[in-house]
Amino acid sequence: PLPATELHTSERVVVLVSCVLSFLGSSLLVCTHALWPELRTRPRQLLLYLSLADLLSALSYFYGVLQDFDKTSWDCVLQGALSTFSNTSSFFWTMAVALYLYIIIVRGSPTGTGLLCCFHIVSWGVPLGITVAAVAMKKIGYDASNVSVGWCWVNLDAEDRVLWMLLTGKVWEILAYVTLPVLYILIKKHINRAVSILLLSLSEYRPILSRAPAFQPRTSIADKKLILIPVIFIILRIWSTVRFILTLCNSPAVQNSVLVVLHGIGNTFQGGANCIMFVLCTRAVRTRLFSSIWCCCCNELDLASQRSDGFWQHPEPHKDVPAPERIKSVLSST
Repeated sequence: PLPATELHTSERVVVLVSCVLSFLGSSLLVCTHALWPELRTRPRQLLLYLSLADLLSALSYFYGVLQDFDKTSWDCVLQGALSTFSNTSSFFWTMAVALYLYIIIVRGSPTGTGLLCCFHIVSWGVPLGITVAAVAMKKIGYDASNVSVGWCWVNLDAEDRVLWMLLTGKVWEILAYVTLPVLYILIKKHINRAVSILLLSLSEYRPILSRAPAFQPRTSIADKKLILIPVIFIILRIWSTVRFILTLCNSPAVQNSVLVVLHGIGNTFQGGANCIMFVLCTRAVRTRLFSSIWCCCCNELDLASQRSDGFWQHPEPHKDVPAPERIKSVLSST
């Protein structure tokens, strides 16, 4: 077996910053869902559950990178169990969002609470069952940072470690590599076909024809998002798969510093990437967020201005008031 991968301070700092940004991004997604009920559509509700999984994942990874475990201990097992559960759940919820959009847009099938219940059972239940089984069979532990970046995952001393690495993450990750591009390509083709039919029907009416270009910016933005969602997911996650394969091949390249940093960022920044895509790059949410920040800043400035005016505009003391009473009046007004 390969020796343990040594983490340098700079590498740990970069991955810790990525964990913090992912935590903040996931928290912002949760806050926007809680603050604005009118934005609580079913896709964004699924995004909420994905953000909760990414939030727990960022916290567990942060603790693991901060500790940089060198042996199996109780907190190593706990951290490994939490990261295994949240990371696997994140894969399932990411695929659930894509599957829901495919059912609604392409199939046009009505959805109710039954589909959401199935998503909950699969996306929370399957990762929980796998994690409990892995902990009960003592498969979670120290992995020498060859398939992680400081945190604990599947114990490399286990004889069937490859099987448990697949069950606790890799098989679902590889499944997402295939499923997400296929679903989003089908959705994109369906949207383009529908827009083409709509523009063709509008072309029959001269007065309405001038409105047709208004659809172009919206469709182009939707196309970019549908392309970027699976692309960003694969770009972030592919490095952990590369290091997993290199570990199975006993290749010393698994300890390459660039690969280690990319692996650390890719596994921990999913919440930050989702925040960029679904908050900062979504006009309705971005407008509300910036307007709320602007209102808060204006309110703070108004409050500070009122306090400043109240400080400098003291009441004039009456001449018939004794000196001690005048001092007391000025102090109280200040």
